[in-house]
Amino acid sequence: MTDPTRPEDIVHAEKAQLDFSRDMSYGDYLQLDAILGAQKPLSPDHNEMLFIVQHQTSELWMKLMLHELAAAIACIARDELPPAFKMLARVSRIMEQLVHAWDVLATMTPPEYSAIRPYLASSSGFQSWQYRCIEFRLGNKNAAMLKPHEHHAERLAVVRAAYEAPSLYDEALRLLARRGLAVPASHLERDWTQPYVADKQVEQAWLQVYRDPQARWDLYQLGEELTDLEDAFRLWRFRHVTTVERVIGFKRGTGGTGGVSYLRKMLDVVLFPEIWQLRTDL
Repeated sequence: MTDPTRPEDIVHAEKAQLDFSRDMSYGDYLQLDAILGAQKPLSPDHNEMLFIVQHQTSELWMKLMLHELAAAIACIARDELPPAFKMLARVSRIMEQLVHAWDVLATMTPPEYSAIRPYLASSSGFQSWQYRCIEFRLGNKNAAMLKPHEHHAERLAVVRAAYEAPSLYDEALRLLARRGLAVPASHLERDWTQPYVADKQVEQAWLQVYRDPQARWDLYQLGEELTDLEDAFRLWRFRHVTTVERVIGFKRGTGGTGGVSYLRKMLDVVLFPEIWQLRTDL
C-alpha cells in the first residue's frame, strides 16, 4: 500500500508517469528528430543557423496558411461563413508571426550575410512554391511565376492548381452575387489565371454592404476579414523589403531577381482593390 503523501512514494509515482517507453512521446508526435535534424549549414559561419531556421519556420507557417486558406475558400463557396471567418482571422495572425520573424533576421549584419552568401548558390525565397501558392490563392496571378518550379513536376502541379483556381476574392465576389448583389458576369466566370481587374460595379456591390452593415452583417464581416488579411500581408511585404535592404542593400537576389527593386514593386500590388477604394467613397 502506497501513501501519496510520503516523499518516496511521490518520487515513485512521478517516475512511473515519466516513463514514455511504451507510449507515443512529445518528440514522436511532432517528429522532432526529423525537424531538428533538418538544419545543415553549408558554411563554417556561425550565423547561417539563423538564416536556415528563419526560412524553415516561415515555410512551416506558410504550410498552415495554405491549409487555412484552402479551407476558407471552400467554406465561402458553400456559404459557410462563420468557420471561414475563423480561418481567415487565423491566417491574419499567422501573417503577424511572419512579420515579426523579420525582426530576428534583421539582426544579421551585411558582413555576416556576405560570409554565407557564396554557399547559397542560386537558392532564394523567390523559389518558395508555398509562398507562390499563397500569392495565387490571394489573387496575384502571374504566369511567369510558374517557371521557377518547372524543374519539379510534382511541385509545379500544386502551384499550377492554385494558379488555375478561383482565388479567395473570386469566391467572395461569387458569394456577393448569390446574395443578390450586382456583380458583373465578367467577374463571376472568367479565366482565373488572369490578374484581377478592379470594376466599378463590384465596388458598388461592396458599397451596398458597407452602407448598411446591419442588413448584410456577414458580408460586412467578410469584407473586414479580407481587409485585415491584406493589411497584414502588406506589413509582411514592407518588412521583407526593409530587411533585405538592411542586410544586402541593392545587390541582386541570389535567385536572379532585382532584390530590393523587385520587392518594392510588390508593395504596389493591391489584392482586394474595391474594398480599399470604397473607404474613400463612403
